Amino acid sequence: MADRCVQSWEPIHAVRLPQDFIGPFLSFQWSPSSRLLLVASFDQLRVFSALDGNYHATIRNPVAPHLKPTYIDFGASDTEICVMASFGLKLAVFDLNSSKAIEIGSPKFSSSTAVRRGFSFRPQSNHLALLTRTAGKDMISIHAFPSRELQRSWAPDTIDAQGLLWSPDGRWLVVWESPALGHKVVFYTPDGNLFKIWSGPVNPTHEEKDFALGAGVKTVQFSPDARLLAISDHSRSLSIVDMASTMEVLRLQHPNNLVPKGTLQIWQERIGISHGPIMHTFIRASQAISPPPRPQEAAEQLSGCATIAFDLSSNLIATRIEEFPSTVWIWDVQAAVLRAVLLFHGSVSTLSWHPHVRETLLIRCEGDHYNSVVFVWDPLSEGPQSVDFSQQLSGFKAVGKWHASWLGLDASTPLSIFYSDTQNYVLASLADSDRESLPWINPRNPQGGNGPSRAESPLELVPATEDEADEEDASQTGDDGDIVMKDTYGYKR
Repeated sequence: MADRCVQSWEPIHAVRLPQDFIGPFLSFQWSPSSRLLLVASFDQLRVFSALDGNYHATIRNPVAPHLKPTYIDFGASDTEICVMASFGLKLAVFDLNSSKAIEIGSPKFSSSTAVRRGFSFRPQSNHLALLTRTAGKDMISIHAFPSRELQRSWAPDTIDAQGLLWSPDGRWLVVWESPALGHKVVFYTPDGNLFKIWSGPVNPTHEEKDFALGAGVKTVQFSPDARLLAISDHSRSLSIVDMASTMEVLRLQHPNNLVPKGTLQIWQERIGISHGPIMHTFIRASQAISPPPRPQEAAEQLSGCATIAFDLSSNLIATRIEEFPSTVWIWDVQAAVLRAVLLFHGSVSTLSWHPHVRETLLIRCEGDHYNSVVFVWDPLSEGPQSVDFSQQLSGFKAVGKWHASWLGLDASTPLSIFYSDTQNYVLASLADSDRESLPWINPRNPQGGNGPSRAESPLELVPATEDEADEEDASQTGDDGDIVMKDTYGYKR
C-alpha cells in the first residue's frame, strides 16, 4: 500500500502489510484530517500513518468471533474508530490514544444501509448522540468526547424513531418518526430538552389536504450553514424549515408538467450511438414537457423525495423523487423557484455538489449507456457536460464497480474528478484549456520524478514532507517477510 503525492505523483510512503493481514477487506478510509489510513478485514483493524512509518495501530477481533462488522470507520477524530456489530449487538468505540474501548449495547440501526441514521457526532464538541432500542422503547444517549462516558439519556417523543442528526452548528438535535406513524420531526436542544415538534405542512395545498392520511417523513437534510432544514415525505413536496424560528417557510412542489420560461432551464439528454464512443449531449426544451415516470415493470413502486442535496452556498437544492427517477430538480431557495430540470435517459443514482465551489453539481446515472460516465452541471453551462472515463481505460469499460467523486480542491484550481474501479485510477481535470496547470503536476517538475521539495498537497490529504518513501523498496519483499505492494499507478494526460 503506497501513499502518493498528487502534485508530483511520487510515492510518499510505502506501507508493508503483515502476512497474516489478508482480505477480503471491508474498509479502506482516510481519517478526518487525512493523516491516517484505516484498513479493515473481518477480524483485524489496522491504522497506518501516511507520513510516519513508525506509527501503527492494530485492533484484533473488534466484534464477536464469526460475526462480520456492518460498519467500520473513523469517529469524530483521527484516533477514534467506530465498529458496528451484526444484528445490532453493540457499537464499539476504540480510542487509539488510550488503547481503550467502550461498548454500547442495542444500537437501533446496525445494517450497512441504515447504520448512519442511528448515531451522529456534534460539530465542534464531538459529542456522540446514539439511538438505541431496548424492550420495544427508543432511547437517545449523549456521550462525551473522548472518553465516551454517558452524560445523559432520555426517551424521545417518538414511538419508532427512524434517525437522528445534529445540525452543522451543533445547536439542534433532530429526530424523526417512522413514516407509518405520520409526519413528525422532534427538535431537541443539545442538553436533551424538547423544544418543538414539526407535524407536517403548515399550509397544505388542496392536493395535500389529506396529507395526515399518507406516509410521513422520508428524509431530512440540513443546509451547510445550518440555516435551513429540508424535510421530505412520501409525496412530491418538500418542506423547508427556517432554523432561526424552527418554522416552515417554504413548500416546494415537484410539478407533473414542465413549462420552459426565463427563470427555468429544462435540459433533455440525447444519446448518440455509433461505432465510436457513446455521445451524451443536451438540448434545451422549448415547449412544455413531462418528466419520464418510473417504468411500470419496476419491481417496487416507490414515492417521495429520495435525495436532497444542498450546495455549498446553501442557496440551491438538488432533488430526485422516486416517481421520476431519471430527473434532477434544482431549486433556488432564496427566490423560492425551480431553476433547472435535467432529464436523463437512465435513473440518477448519485448527486454530489462540489465541496469548495459553489453551485457545481456532479451527477451519476445507472444503465448500460453510462458505464464510467458522469455529468457536471452549473447554472452558467449549456446543460450538463459529460465526462467519459472509459476512453482512458483498457477495454474502454470499467472493471467491476466504479466510483467517481470530486477532488477537495479550492475554487482557484480547475475542477477535478477522481475515478476508480477495481483495477484503474484516473484523475481528470475539467480545465478550459491545456494551458491551465493541472493540480497533480508540480510546476517545478512537470514530468514527475525526483525534483525540488513540493508545497502542500492541493488535495488537502497530506502535507509536504522531506521524508520520501523509497519507490524501489515498494516493489520488493521486506526483510521481515512482510508483503509490500508493488506500485502500479500510471499517468496519462
